[in-house]
Amino acid sequence: MSETRATGPDGGSGARKAAGSVPDPTGGDPPATDASAVPGVSGAVATGTETSGAGASGAGTGGGEASKGPPEGAPAAVPLLEPREGVPPVVADAAELERVIAAFAAGHGPVAVDAERASGYRYGQRAYLVQLRRAGAGTALIDPVACPDLSGLDAALADAEIVLHAANQDLPCLAEVGLVPRRLFDTELAGRLLGYPRVGLGSMVENVLGFLLEKGYSAADWSSRPLPEDWLRYAALDVELLVELRDALHGELAAAGKLEWALEEFAAILATPPKPPRADPWRRTSGIHRIRNRRALAIVRSVWEMRDKIARERDLSPGRVLQDAAIIELAQQAPQTLADLQALPAMRGRAARRHQSAWLRAVSRARELPDRRLPAANVPGDGPPPAHRWADRDPEAAKRLTAARAVVAGLAEDNSMPAENLLQPDVVRRLAWTPPDEPSASVVGAELRRLGARRWQAALTAQPIARAFLRLETKGDL
Repeated sequence: MSETRATGPDGGSGARKAAGSVPDPTGGDPPATDASAVPGVSGAVATGTETSGAGASGAGTGGGEASKGPPEGAPAAVPLLEPREGVPPVVADAAELERVIAAFAAGHGPVAVDAERASGYRYGQRAYLVQLRRAGAGTALIDPVACPDLSGLDAALADAEIVLHAANQDLPCLAEVGLVPRRLFDTELAGRLLGYPRVGLGSMVENVLGFLLEKGYSAADWSSRPLPEDWLRYAALDVELLVELRDALHGELAAAGKLEWALEEFAAILATPPKPPRADPWRRTSGIHRIRNRRALAIVRSVWEMRDKIARERDLSPGRVLQDAAIIELAQQAPQTLADLQALPAMRGRAARRHQSAWLRAVSRARELPDRRLPAANVPGDGPPPAHRWADRDPEAAKRLTAARAVVAGLAEDNSMPAENLLQPDVVRRLAWTPPDEPSASVVGAELRRLGARRWQAALTAQPIARAFLRLETKGDL
């Protein structure tokens, strides 16, 4: 089968392999096609003895059809059951960490990194396991609870490209332990730019490299200690083929003329500062749209703040302390006595009743607030109103939004990627709501850049959007 090849920045050969071109994961004879594009996979343990088929054949082009998965008749993907060097022991003390630092400093090429959190179990989004893999160093599993300072490892990897999948999910918790990438390759974002319809790690590894990853423990409580062997195997396998996936996607991006776009996106991720805390996080309580008056909003705020305090002190996910639905019911019913509170359906669970006196105090405080201290019913945002209100508030803006959305959707289809990756919806809305005085390509492009669009995004979209806006001005329609 034919293959498309590109050389990565670290000298690795990145390729999108056609069916039958990935080495046999059981260690059997490689196929006639070049197997070096997925180095080392032959040492991994998988079921079956047939050569695995890689994902869809051929690299997508800027104006061609996006890759949609394995070609018809390709060999079935092979389950990957064991890391090629086995499951490494968890690094949990300073001496072991120093050995890992030395090994990874002596390694070469990109570094695959992943982190496991305990979302839904613990307060916040801290990492409870950090996985790394690098050529020449193998795989390391680090316990960041026992080794909370990984700045030494960060220094050893200062010049390395870090490979993450869905980097925005892991970068904050990695920064908490001192790991801050200087160069990044995000395999999930690369998949989006290439038009893959499913960009989860398991889907990407299956469709690009032809292997099946176990994903059964992604929602586990990773704060548990000791971590079960099956969980550690799953964690190690998450980075087992991440560099190989990076190499293949790097080749596809280059062949599709999208590599510079991707590199600009990766750099923008690293350059984006952390989001500031929300001014009123309690307003994101699920179901708050059912609250109709300011007094009830004050109860939502008071109970939410009490829940947050208890959750933080007990290091529990807030939803495990009190569910959002219970907060809304307390606000709607405003119980005055403990008996009233206990009679509410949302208070029948053991977790909710454990702190029932605290909930009643929170409700009472809100009930006693003077009117001047009640929260506003609506807080104006810093952007345009919801799009469904535009036709009434500003019909011309509504027409511009329709035109801009049509332009972006068409360009996204032409370039085989989701519209939101071509131009963020918020940027489109802001441009349409407050357009530049002059609808020229250069002026629209400058405004897009001011609103946060990347250079490549503005270069693709500025002129078509400017033309659409100009047609509206001169003809009143498209």
